[in-house]
Order: sequence, then structure tokens, then C-alpha cells
Amino acid sequence: MENGIYDRLKRPLKDLRISVTDQCNFRCTYCMPKEIFDGDYPFLEKTELLSFDEIVTIAERFISLGVTKLRITGGEPLMRKNLPELIGRLNQLHGLKDLALTTNGVLLPRVAHDLKKAGMERVTVSLDSLDSELFGRINGRGLGIDPVLEGMKAAHEAGLKVKVNMMVRKGVNDQEILPMAAYFKKTPYILRFIEFMDVGTTNGWNMKEVVTKEEILKAIQTELPLLPAAENYYGEVASRYQYADGENEIGIISSISDSFCSSCTRARLSADGKVFTCLFASKGMDFKTPLREGATKDDLDNMITNLWKNRGDRYSDERRDGAGKKEKIEMSYIGG
Repeated sequence: MENGIYDRLKRPLKDLRISVTDQCNFRCTYCMPKEIFDGDYPFLEKTELLSFDEIVTIAERFISLGVTKLRITGGEPLMRKNLPELIGRLNQLHGLKDLALTTNGVLLPRVAHDLKKAGMERVTVSLDSLDSELFGRINGRGLGIDPVLEGMKAAHEAGLKVKVNMMVRKGVNDQEILPMAAYFKKTPYILRFIEFMDVGTTNGWNMKEVVTKEEILKAIQTELPLLPAAENYYGEVASRYQYADGENEIGIISSISDSFCSSCTRARLSADGKVFTCLFASKGMDFKTPLREGATKDDLDNMITNLWKNRGDRYSDERRDGAGKKEKIEMSYIGG
């Protein structure tokens, strides 16, 4: 094994996903359904959020222990004021090799150049349909696809690499699989399909609404032949497929039908300073309170090391084996 820290299942700690806000300007049905996340929903107060100083301190300790990749998430991370400033500071951390961001894309035109200048390398933009009416129903705001496509264009023109995530839900947008594949095949962007996941407890998840990796592949291959591609790195969440004609590729994130728990290298830092060792976790370890009470670098290192070395999470495996029912933190709080 290489240097770093490993959990009980011999998985290294390599990735940290940092949520900078629990708020979002969308109300997507699979993440923040508007019936739940309405005007009365108790979002975090500003004083509860980690400051940029606190985020940088925690990220620095994770990197010192082996993390090489940071991804900024939310909520919608571009709603966090002065985000490029944070990106610039994180980009200066010694040992960091990859810095990315997940967004719905709508706010990218105003900040894409600043993000690139600050050191951001790539963004992932969520888009679940090319049908504006359907997309508006999914995002809960009635917003069509044009602002999202404009966001992708702005990011690309700023020099950022762009990936596109499509959450597929049977009976909702599964008819869009092939149109999305055909459209993005001819763009500079890589499209990734995501199986509908039981993240949190508010999205009405039902196994019958899952479109599996094999079903997604079958839908595309009817017109666009695909060939399996090798993974880019250990722990990559998407199974990659190259178009047979060599034009672009797709990825499929299949945590339901084809679990990748055995190679999961990711920890997640919530906007209010809790670290979670699984996307489907119920509880996280509070780092904000010790930090505000004067915890030293050694204290933080010990907290991270103990948390990771005792990690045994394998929720998607357990779900497959019939033992996956429990209360889970919401994706909008923990970051995707």
C-alpha cells in the first residue's frame, strides 16, 4: 500500500467533498423537493457555516493525510458569496492535485472566468433533460435548459473542463437517455448518467424507479455503439464507455445496481463543519466546535485519522443485500 491512512476495509482516504452551503436556487425532485424545502425550512444560519479560514484549515489537514482531490459542492456552491476567493486559497495547498466543483450551472456565466483564474480545473453541471418543460418540472422552478447550457458554454470558454450529470428516473426522464447521449456526443462535454439514488429520506425513492446501468447502456447502444473504457484512477465512481466511432465518451454512476463501495475513497465535509464517511450516512463528526475552541493541527489530524481508520461504511452493498434501510442525511446538506 502507498502512504496515507486506510479504513477497516483497506480503502485509502483520497477525496474530500466540501459543501459550502446548504441552500440552492433549484428544488430538484430527487434532492430538494419543494414540498419539503419551502420557505419554512430551517436552513443553516450564516454563523453556523464554516468560514473560509476554517474550510482551508480542515482541507489542509486532510491533504496532509493523503487527500489529493477536492470537490466543492452544496446545495448550490455558487450561491456562497466570494467563492473564487476560497478556490484560490485551496488551490495553494501543497499536495492538492485536483480541484473541481459541482453546480446546476445557472450562475456560471458570472463567475466562470474568476473560478478558472483562481485555480479551478473543471466543473460538473447537472442537467436531467433536453426538454425545457420537463426539466422545469424536475428542477421545481419551471426553469428551462437554456440558462444551464449557457453556463456550460461560459465554463468551457473560460478554459474549464465540463462534465454533465443526468439523474435518470424511470417514468420521469428515462426517455431522454438517448437524446441526451446523441446531443452531448457532439459537444466538448462528457455526459454521465446517474442511477436514481436513495439519498436522504425526502425524495420518494423507490427501486422500481431506478433505471440500471445495463438499461441505460441498452437504450444508447440501439443507435450509438459503445465500448468499455479503462478507469482513469482507482476509486473512480463512473464506469466509462467510449463511443465506437471515437467521438467522445459517457460515464454511468451505478451505486444501485453495481455498487462501488469496495473502492470508495471519499469523505464529505458539510457546510457546518461535520465530516461524513459515506454519502448515505446518518451522522457526522463535528470539526467546527473543536476548531473554534482552539484545536491544534495535531488534534485535527488525530480526529481525521481515528474517524477514517474506524470507517466500515458499505451502504450500497448492504442495500443490495437487503439491509439498507436507515435514516440518512439529506444530499443538499452533505453535498453530492
